[in-house]
Amino acid sequence: MTRGHRSSASVSIGQVLDELRADFPDVSPSKIRFLEAEGLIQPLRASSGYRRFAVADIERLRFILTAQRDEYLPLRVIKERLDALDGTGAGQVPPVSMTRSELLEAAGATEELLAELEDYGLVRRARAYTTQALSVVRSAVLLAEYGIQPRHLRALKAAAEREVSLVEQAVAPLTRQKGSREPALRAARDMAGHIARIHVTLVEDGLTAAGLASQPPVGGTQAREQREAPGLRSASGR
Repeated sequence: MTRGHRSSASVSIGQVLDELRADFPDVSPSKIRFLEAEGLIQPLRASSGYRRFAVADIERLRFILTAQRDEYLPLRVIKERLDALDGTGAGQVPPVSMTRSELLEAAGATEELLAELEDYGLVRRARAYTTQALSVVRSAVLLAEYGIQPRHLRALKAAAEREVSLVEQAVAPLTRQKGSREPALRAARDMAGHIARIHVTLVEDGLTAAGLASQPPVGGTQAREQREAPGLRSASGR
């Protein structure tokens, strides 16, 4: 819901900007008009011709701006998500599917960089690309600014494949059990999370030892995560 619920169900574009600018400083009237022209929002028009926005319109704008800012999604993909939400009313977001050109535009990448990522197996060649591919390509674009190229990332791919193999072996007994696959899926997610945390901790400790990071607080990364998420529990419920 929007911050500071309004008694009125219809507000001006200036009030919309006031509502959103704390989280989206770059939002502007022209941005909102553009989104309307692209069919992503449909504010009502007063008899004077001015746009009037309901609370639902503001929430829709917040959804769009968050998807652009955090996921770098093209407008077409965002519109597909909105259409799915409008159709189901269940709040379930459909998987993202982007064309190659949309992926390049969203990530700010060149065709050469994407082709190299595909050559090294960091992104799968496909007719349609997912948010996972977008995340990898976007990070590769940012790493390239530091001189790190896809060929330097092959070790990460190899490490990920070994970790996946480790999880697959560990959950194999659960996958052979009859009934729901949920226990195996839950265990796999739980193990993957622990492996990811160990990986992050080892990198942080290595950088600290190399003098490239400040010393973590007493108790390390794991203690900090436990303080931030005291309710985190394993798949076994312990």
